[in-house]
Amino acid sequence: MSDFKKPISSVVQLLGVVLLSTLISGCQHLIFSPDETDNMVTPDVQQPPKTENVVTHEFQLSASENMIGEIAAINVRENDTLSDIARHFGLGYNDISRANPNISPWTPVTGSRVLLPLQFILPDSAHKGITLNLANMRLFYYPKQQPDKVFTYPVGIGRQGWNTPMGLTSIVAKKANPSWVVPESIHQEHTQKGDPLPKVIASGPDNPLGFYAMYLGFPRYLIHGTNKPYGIGMQISHGCVQLYPEDIEELFKNTSVGEPVRIIHQPYLTAWHQNMLYLEANAPLQKLAQDKAGLKKQLLKQLHQISSKKNVSIDWEKVERIIQRSDGIPMPILTESPSEAAVLANAVQLEHPQQLYQQPVAEELKESDWAILVASFDNETDAQQLTTMLNHQGPIIPARKIQKENTYQVIAGPFKDKKEVNAVAKRIHTDFEIDVTPLKPRLISVN
Repeated sequence: MSDFKKPISSVVQLLGVVLLSTLISGCQHLIFSPDETDNMVTPDVQQPPKTENVVTHEFQLSASENMIGEIAAINVRENDTLSDIARHFGLGYNDISRANPNISPWTPVTGSRVLLPLQFILPDSAHKGITLNLANMRLFYYPKQQPDKVFTYPVGIGRQGWNTPMGLTSIVAKKANPSWVVPESIHQEHTQKGDPLPKVIASGPDNPLGFYAMYLGFPRYLIHGTNKPYGIGMQISHGCVQLYPEDIEELFKNTSVGEPVRIIHQPYLTAWHQNMLYLEANAPLQKLAQDKAGLKKQLLKQLHQISSKKNVSIDWEKVERIIQRSDGIPMPILTESPSEAAVLANAVQLEHPQQLYQQPVAEELKESDWAILVASFDNETDAQQLTTMLNHQGPIIPARKIQKENTYQVIAGPFKDKKEVNAVAKRIHTDFEIDVTPLKPRLISVN
């Protein structure tokens, strides 16, 4: 048994690397024929449970309103993570982490009140087809057959150096169960990490495209699913647009080849709602950060024009605070409007569902199972953080925290044989820089 104790600060420092390496998904190359796209058998993807008292994806459109949804809140239960809560309620990691900056994403305190920013200002674009706003990493779909509806989904987009392109394009082909032809640049990247990839990855749990892909008019760019769903709401792809598996299935079935796709960058959005002016601020993407001052100047000019035309008084100090915070939550900005604290205090309080959608639960370990001792810690919170990080990899690495006298061990498993243990050990070493100890059957003690 290993007595390895890696400081959690080192693991936390690696978290950004973990989320930008283990969550990175491929894209750009598919194997399919255009005439295959309309007559395909689609995989069975479990649909998330309906949330009775809050809308998460499908909203009514109003000619007089440009803001949809409402802010809600939920209290944390034991073993929850912000990522679990976000996925259940149709939010991305960016949405929920920005709205709850004082809550640990991986080890939130049981009973903590988590804000669910389920209110959105629609982008300033045509209500037609798909609009993707890179600034808040959110996709809006306006179905032609339902002109009074809009559907919205969180997305993952291209990381720095692999930026998602902007402009007007369209869906040129669709493919269920796609294979991924690994581009040479991604081959080189993985080889340098000691994780070489095959030339082609067939459909299945190891395919970063997930089970559905929609090919765009921009060469080598797609809207697709993912086998690493906890990267949604981050800049984690090689330029493609990723959705949760359950969201891409819905979007795939409802869209058609030829559907227009607009990819824009609008960090500052305004809307009138119930005779009150609202502002939603998002931090500009890093690649466009040099334009932040110009974007802010453009917003202030727009607000001054609104103030003059509508003869309303704007609380400019509040506007500045909202811009500085850039948490993506729409806030009223007229001088007579309620405070930010009052708005958040009035969020709709939700009952915690019996089970969060697809929340990872590690199987019970038996003496006949292979397992891995990943690390030992003096602190329970440190061990829990690494445990939840493993459970939220893609594919999942099942793990649990076990107390052994004065230490807390992180044990991964069960695994069926030594070959699977070695494969997972390699993943952990690559992603976390941790050397682990394999545990043979009958060497496991969980009591």
